[in-house]
Amino acid sequence: MVMGPTHAMSGAAAWLGASAIASSFFDIHQHPAELAVGTIICAGAALFPDIDCAGRVLTNRGGSTVARSFGRVSMVLANIVERLCIGIYMATRTKKDGTRRNGHRTFTHTWVFAILMGFGTGALASNFGKPAVIGILFFLTGLAVRGLMANTARDKGWIITTGASLVCAFGMFHVLPPDRSYALLGIAMAMGCFIHTLGDMITKMGCPVLFPIPIAGKVWYDVGLPDFMALRAGGVAEKKYLMPALTILTLIGMFWNVPEVQTMVTGLIRQA
Repeated sequence: MVMGPTHAMSGAAAWLGASAIASSFFDIHQHPAELAVGTIICAGAALFPDIDCAGRVLTNRGGSTVARSFGRVSMVLANIVERLCIGIYMATRTKKDGTRRNGHRTFTHTWVFAILMGFGTGALASNFGKPAVIGILFFLTGLAVRGLMANTARDKGWIITTGASLVCAFGMFHVLPPDRSYALLGIAMAMGCFIHTLGDMITKMGCPVLFPIPIAGKVWYDVGLPDFMALRAGGVAEKKYLMPALTILTLIGMFWNVPEVQTMVTGLIRQA
């Protein structure tokens, strides 16, 4: 699998890029706080599908970056999700899919899951407003911090992710405008989950994104690149090329979403 920092950065870059396109070509503008929340949610959601990779709850060991984000609390959640995923897999698999001992890289790594999470997040944000947004933001901030600050978060454990989530949620509660539906955040959630699957698809493992569409007799067919094109997770290509490229795209997206920057660049283009 692609590493946590790459997943998180790809989510941030995707939301900032999509927001820049929306404001430049479709006149869809976000409040600065909304843009920040959407970016955090998309970055956190780009890690969220790995909630199906549980570890050992009692010893707080093993599991994915997501499963360890909030200590034993997130470990318990990951165990529940993994059991649900293996249940779905075993109930829907064909003979060619075979059996599995765990639920990792099954249902939460499908585009069906991404769509469901998008609709669910959008519905919560639209119907319950800021309180729902703050709750969603708290959880996904922890995932984003755990992904982007992998080494620091690993050293300090769940305390740093929980603290960062509390600070971010508290701050955003006071700056988010109250007169918005925030349904747009459902798109950020779905986009983040979708981006995660793309990240896994470029590795040799692939991802069953098209479930439940049967391919070659399998409903859990792992879609991915040919071996000669696929990246090795944590390898040179990811660390030296993919991650720096995503970082640059994120920075460009941050600057471009500042209205004054757009005005300045547009003026320069017209003068040229």
